[in-house]
Amino acid sequence: MRPIEMNKFDRQSSSADIQALPDDIAEQLSRLPGEVISVDDAPSIAPQVPLTSDEVRTIVVSLMLTMFLAALDQTIVATALPTIGRQFQDVSSLSWVITAYLLASTAVAPVFGTLSDIYGRKAMIITSLSLFVAGSILCAIAPNMPMLILARGLQGLGGGGIMPVVQTVISDVVSPRERGQYQAYFSSVWMVGGILGPVIGGVFAEHLHWSMIFWINLPLAAAAIALLLPRMKKIPVFHRKRKVDWLGGVLLMASAVVFMLVLTWGGTRYPWLSPTVLAMLGGAVALVVSFVWHARRADEPFLPLPLLGGSVVPFGLMAGGCALGAITGLTVQLPLYYESVYHLSASEAGLALIPLAAVSTCGAAIAGRTMARAKHYKRVAIIGTSWAALCGLGLTLTTLPLWGLLTLMAAFALGLGTTFPVCVVSVQNSVARPQVGTITGALNFFRSLMSSFTVAAFAAILLIALGADVPLAGEHRVAGSIPAIPVEDMRHAFRYVFGAATALMTGAALCLIMMEERPLAGPSVTKHVEMAE
Repeated sequence: MRPIEMNKFDRQSSSADIQALPDDIAEQLSRLPGEVISVDDAPSIAPQVPLTSDEVRTIVVSLMLTMFLAALDQTIVATALPTIGRQFQDVSSLSWVITAYLLASTAVAPVFGTLSDIYGRKAMIITSLSLFVAGSILCAIAPNMPMLILARGLQGLGGGGIMPVVQTVISDVVSPRERGQYQAYFSSVWMVGGILGPVIGGVFAEHLHWSMIFWINLPLAAAAIALLLPRMKKIPVFHRKRKVDWLGGVLLMASAVVFMLVLTWGGTRYPWLSPTVLAMLGGAVALVVSFVWHARRADEPFLPLPLLGGSVVPFGLMAGGCALGAITGLTVQLPLYYESVYHLSASEAGLALIPLAAVSTCGAAIAGRTMARAKHYKRVAIIGTSWAALCGLGLTLTTLPLWGLLTLMAAFALGLGTTFPVCVVSVQNSVARPQVGTITGALNFFRSLMSSFTVAAFAAILLIALGADVPLAGEHRVAGSIPAIPVEDMRHAFRYVFGAATALMTGAALCLIMMEERPLAGPSVTKHVEMAE
């Protein structure tokens, strides 16, 4: 049996928390040298009455609705941008309506995760939803483009906090052994929101008014709060009040914003080797170095660097980042491929993305169920990512009709989807309970950066391969036209994109192989292991 690694936060564990562990692990805890953990003397930070299955179900539904808000606003604005630009007579700033949200949501993900470990999940879910609703109202009544961009940034501050806090609350109410199934549900909500967003945005902009894409958030947020708040008092409490390292948080957010701007502007607004981009990149590196220097010297750093080490967390972060980067990069660039090579309309190209998004949730569901039943839960993700890499290789080396491409893309997505629940649960399972919010925020932060990096990398690959100034990442939709590029040239260019996606999935598979497979705690671990064997 692997000895349990303890740090100062583990000593905060409650009696209920210790008793919920498997017998062999609880016995190791009782034999630890140094400070003795007394079951009788430990602070009661978990509820005396456990949550019923109905209460867990209600909490999960409310959290899914909350996450749906964040997922919807990632994409709902895209199809309404031309209408917004015409009303405000400002087309040049349209990209900032999306960029402001992405910058803010990425930067605050680790902040909300860490603060939920300090002030509690309830305070942070209320804060994130309040910021999100306030930003939505200001977006809807914005009189001009600058105000709309600022309001979208405020909305992004709330939206960026929703994802890590929701995943952290799930870790509080569901054991790691069973958590994979719930993570699969949330993956499906995220994908559904991403698919419905452009459709709803287009309908509202064309038949109602573009401001409806923001007003719709108010009833959804009210319903989520009404369902969740009455039951928050029964959710186990694992946070620990401590001094907040605000300087570390600011350095981390600033480095993220500058790096995201480099990825957003590089190759589009400014050449990659321009003095502006190089200066910004140097500034991002300087901020990261300053953050690391500060974290090594702070008594209680905002993001403890040792938390990112070990035999689980770095590999889980890389595997999840590679998988999300691959699917995000393909989702952004594939419409150009469908419209140029297969001559689909913009709406048909959007529908052609459904196999990629929908089937990946099936892969996540398969992995989640496997985690609840199998002792070696990591194998399903290793097989899935390897299968996705093989499918990506097929996309790279072959020329297929549309139905064949969509079929192979669905097979690719099925394998890719198995990564998400395994990575999230494995990373959360590897740290002490009072640090789950911090590591969940770091996980979402890293995955967002990887997604942005992949989108920029795929765009750079296409620009190099095509050797032309081609509008990418959906820009051709705003302009209303696609440049005339020979079909064979576009096929040849996208082979490099598919090859890059294959490399990402190969990297994910290697990371999962190297990641340690630790036993998952839960009340029915023994039962599930016996069933599997």
